[in-house]
Amino acid sequence: MAVVVGLAAVFVNTTPGQWVEQVALRGSELGRESVQPLTRFVLGLVSVPFLLAGAAACAAVALVRRRWGDAIRVAVIVGGANLTTQVLKDVIERPALLEEWKGMASYPSGHTTVAASLAAVALLVAPRVARPAVALVGAGYMIATGVATVSLAWHRPSDVVGAFAVVTAWSLLAMIPTRGARADGEPGTAGRVVVGWLLGALAVAGLAIGAVAAFVAANAAAGAPADASATTYYLAYLSSSLGIVGAGCLAQWALLLARR
Repeated sequence: MAVVVGLAAVFVNTTPGQWVEQVALRGSELGRESVQPLTRFVLGLVSVPFLLAGAAACAAVALVRRRWGDAIRVAVIVGGANLTTQVLKDVIERPALLEEWKGMASYPSGHTTVAASLAAVALLVAPRVARPAVALVGAGYMIATGVATVSLAWHRPSDVVGAFAVVTAWSLLAMIPTRGARADGEPGTAGRVVVGWLLGALAVAGLAIGAVAAFVAANAAAGAPADASATTYYLAYLSSSLGIVGAGCLAQWALLLARR
């Protein structure tokens, strides 16, 4: 939750924060047409019926496995995360600190919250042997949704990462009562170890490289997004995408390690 607050403080309420993300959004415009069919397909999946159906399916898996607590946690995570995002959208206002500001996007991203919450509960209810694969697929889905919202200029990168943080907070909170319970299998399976290291490496690399690229792009733009070069725009968009990849992998990595 500190990440949620910190992102809002820096990228929502300061001129430098808005300016950095404005350069990234301009970069997304350069290749938007080539990826638009795919991004619209990914975002077209997200809806209230889709959320309810996904949550119901995960709860059904938990009930079939006779894990009654997990079925309750599905409702807590999905309901808590998505309601929190909607409340934050109303409470947190993004001031127009830039001349180029168009007033679009709210913090955090609702579409990304839906995708991330379904990825989280799928990992929660999956049998231990399937969790590594579910963690990878879940990370890919939530990252694809987040990148798509930025690519279509529906949201800024901080909106996406903020949504990941909201879902992760609710998921880890819901898992607290399982501490001390007997694990449903051997914890150190080869798949779990490999996927754990892979998600961890992608998280560190994505966030680190993304931060460096964002710093280079910000300096190259020299405080004037409208006058930056095409290379700077591309670099800024790349940095935002890598940051989203890193944050999404970090979220799933944390849940994979926390799940007994």
